[in-house]
Amino acid sequence: MSVRNKLVIFIIVLLVLDQAVKIWIKTHMMIGEEFSVFGNWFKILFIENNGMAFGMELGDGKFGKAVLSLFRLVAVAGIGWYILKLIREKAPLGVLFSFALIFCGAIGNIFDSLFYGMIFNDSHYQIASLFPEGGGYSSFLHGRVVDMLYFPLIEGTIPGWVPVWGGEDFLFFRPVFNLADSYITIGVLMLILFYRKFFATKK
Repeated sequence: MSVRNKLVIFIIVLLVLDQAVKIWIKTHMMIGEEFSVFGNWFKILFIENNGMAFGMELGDGKFGKAVLSLFRLVAVAGIGWYILKLIREKAPLGVLFSFALIFCGAIGNIFDSLFYGMIFNDSHYQIASLFPEGGGYSSFLHGRVVDMLYFPLIEGTIPGWVPVWGGEDFLFFRPVFNLADSYITIGVLMLILFYRKFFATKK
């Protein structure tokens, strides 16, 4: 099997897994619901992200959301083109699979933004339906990204002698994310290990 076909299968499998988890969450939980997977250290907590990472948004309302979605599409097209270029240059598998992970993670979240607003109704105070009779909660390009992985590993209070933040509650790790986010993070970490070595050899 060619390297290109291996990458295609790898990306498809990860995308199906990402979307299967998100669809299950949307059709079985309401926003804010959670359950424990491993004690208090690993939980499934359903939230939706309106914009970029950590809830940031670009601009105001629907226009900013549409611009962000279009920007993501352009970025994914660029990554896809670069992966094909690396295949032609016979880059090591470590580099190729690193970029494939990033590519796959980006597509996974873009799919939410493009289509989830049209194929699901709202998840506030109800469990959403797939392809509801009354239509979705939003339009093309304006869907919300589904997040669910939550690892509140350490919780406590900052000692009072610490300047500025002393006495405040803290939680590590606070962000809630999804499988697509994990793919991107793992891909970037792998690039740190493989990318520099590849280009040093190429040079």
